[in-house]
Amino acid sequence: MGHMHGFFLLLANPTLDKKSDTHTKLIEILEKTNFVIQEFILSPLQFGVPYSRPRYFCLAKRKPSCFQNHFLNNKLLQSPIPLFGHDDTIVANEHDQSQENWDKLLQSCEPVQKFLEFENHSNQSDTESGCLDTTHVSTEAFGDLEKNDKGNELVGSSLDQYFVPLSLIERWGSAMDIVYPDSKRCCCFTKSYYRYVKGTGSLLATVQPKKKGKSSPLMEQCLRFFTPREVANLHSFPEDFHFPQQISLRQRYALLGNSLSIAVVAPLLRYLFAEPLVQQMQIFPSNDAYTNN
Repeated sequence: MGHMHGFFLLLANPTLDKKSDTHTKLIEILEKTNFVIQEFILSPLQFGVPYSRPRYFCLAKRKPSCFQNHFLNNKLLQSPIPLFGHDDTIVANEHDQSQENWDKLLQSCEPVQKFLEFENHSNQSDTESGCLDTTHVSTEAFGDLEKNDKGNELVGSSLDQYFVPLSLIERWGSAMDIVYPDSKRCCCFTKSYYRYVKGTGSLLATVQPKKKGKSSPLMEQCLRFFTPREVANLHSFPEDFHFPQQISLRQRYALLGNSLSIAVVAPLLRYLFAEPLVQQMQIFPSNDAYTNN
């Protein structure tokens, strides 16, 4: 670290509007304060994680520090290629909506099943009743688990608390994003996940129908929320990560919904702090520099 100069910045934001006054002002201030800038829009899908969460990242170094690939300064990049420095890590751009690109992107991802902490029923015939009967649970009461002294929901070990009530499926089923253990994509989880089912993240079908999707009755697919541990897994959190016991279930989802993907941020930070090859050669001169003429 002794050879590093100045300051290093990593800024993250859910979206980017290059025409916005805020973005224009940000770049203007960074340039005036002698920073070099590289911008990215990246998603965990581009790193093999079946989680669609594209985010804007701005990396900045104060001169005389510079990036390894200085020719990418002041460019908006939508590929992780520069972070690895060689072409065999090319992963398709999530924002290229062509079918060929989408297929290539998903092929590089692990299935959702590898990120689950509970095993699913393999198919509809493997279970007699299909799933937990939650018809008696009201939409208002859902998620209100046993209370602790502070009025927060206690987090139990039972999977039952994660099943979606049939009343919610009947009302909002058409708006739900349903994924399966062998799926290679799930939607972004927001801080409102578990409190609401519409537009807050994917739901997992624990009973796989003969025909996937909404053409099969959703009530027979035993939909459940991803657990906080599973959401953390999809954010690439380490296995030994855990919340303090006093953090309620809803608070855990809210915190995870506001978090960043380690699979994306880790290589960004390595790239940000990496020394350019020229500087590395100056810091670590070859043996020839010490030989006598």
